[in-house]
Amino acid sequence: MSIQETIHQMGRQARAAAYKLAQLTSDEKNDILRAMAAAIRRRTPELLAANVLDLAAGEAKGLSNAMLDRLKLDEKRIEAMAAGIDQVATLPDPVGEIMDAWDRPNGIRISQTRVPIGTIGIIYESRPNVTADAAVLCFKTGNATILRGGSEAIHSNVAIASALAEAGAPEHAIQLIPFTDRESVAVLAGMDKWLDLIIPRGGKGLIETVVSLARMPVIKHYDGICHLFADKDADLEMASTLAVNSKTQKPGVCNALEILLVHRDIATGFLPKVATALREKNVEIRGCANVLEILPDAKPATAEDWDTEFLELIIAVKIVDSLEEAVAHINEHGSHHTDVIVTRDEVAAEQFLGSVDSACVFHNCSTRFADGGEFGFGAEIGISTDKLHARGPMGLRELTSYQYRVRGNGQVKG
Repeated sequence: MSIQETIHQMGRQARAAAYKLAQLTSDEKNDILRAMAAAIRRRTPELLAANVLDLAAGEAKGLSNAMLDRLKLDEKRIEAMAAGIDQVATLPDPVGEIMDAWDRPNGIRISQTRVPIGTIGIIYESRPNVTADAAVLCFKTGNATILRGGSEAIHSNVAIASALAEAGAPEHAIQLIPFTDRESVAVLAGMDKWLDLIIPRGGKGLIETVVSLARMPVIKHYDGICHLFADKDADLEMASTLAVNSKTQKPGVCNALEILLVHRDIATGFLPKVATALREKNVEIRGCANVLEILPDAKPATAEDWDTEFLELIIAVKIVDSLEEAVAHINEHGSHHTDVIVTRDEVAAEQFLGSVDSACVFHNCSTRFADGGEFGFGAEIGISTDKLHARGPMGLRELTSYQYRVRGNGQVKG
């Protein structure tokens, strides 16, 4: 069959599987999830062998160290993948939850009840753990899934999907498109007859392509141009520690810090301190003209740097005159992902939290906590920078819709 015929057949199969999934009880789904986790652990050698092939191909293509790190699997990461599946099995099942209920004067009772979305297509790049995270979250919420990973992780993705498929889920509940031709993205995005929702995860180019082609709703996970603002009342030791952790704990992910904003009143005392700590972690500092006066060995920042998700050990630093200027900069140049204020001034903190237009706004903690696992959601689909229908870390509830269930005893409308 052609690529189009193959993917459309997968769509038909996903729709049929979704109806079967909707009939599973929470206990049945959780038993299957635990079997998936066991299969991942049991097949660790196969996953590692497949990942070696992807890493070798990635090195041959000249992928950056940050991209190779996102691609890499080791025993620790595979165990984290399995543990994430086990955790999802322990989480409350949102399907069937009554969100609201009320009685009408005529005696009918109306309830607003969470239900699966139905069939979801997920297009993603690089990180093979997304195969497991996306599949199990969709499965827990009764959604059938069609996954299309990137070419750089194809061997790893096939191995993970194969392990999940042996765990007893309804046939075709989790399907992986086995080829990576660009045509497959267009076919999947145009398959509104079979898909209820599509979620792209990857670079800006991929997301914009899917948005331009999609004939069904799209939940976008755009760049993570995350900011930390060290306010004039910041604890300098805390601000330095948080900046270094946010930037260096894992620089190749969307919730890593990219832009550091520093209030002018503390710049002279703070910048040398944080610069020393960042350089100990091999971070390249790019600064505005005012920063260069304090840190003459920093590189000059370009206009493009304020709008760049570096995903590597590079940070752009800017001195601002006020909290209001910091907020204006973030709202203009940020990606509405995650932004932090470090301050001891509670009033300033609340002003920041209420003024920055991002999915996650933090006070005195690392940007790296913008994560479904850290929020207690278990594994995550990703972090949505949209405002509808989901925003921020997407866990189980964000993968449901709702339906109105109306119960009566023979009422007719007069």
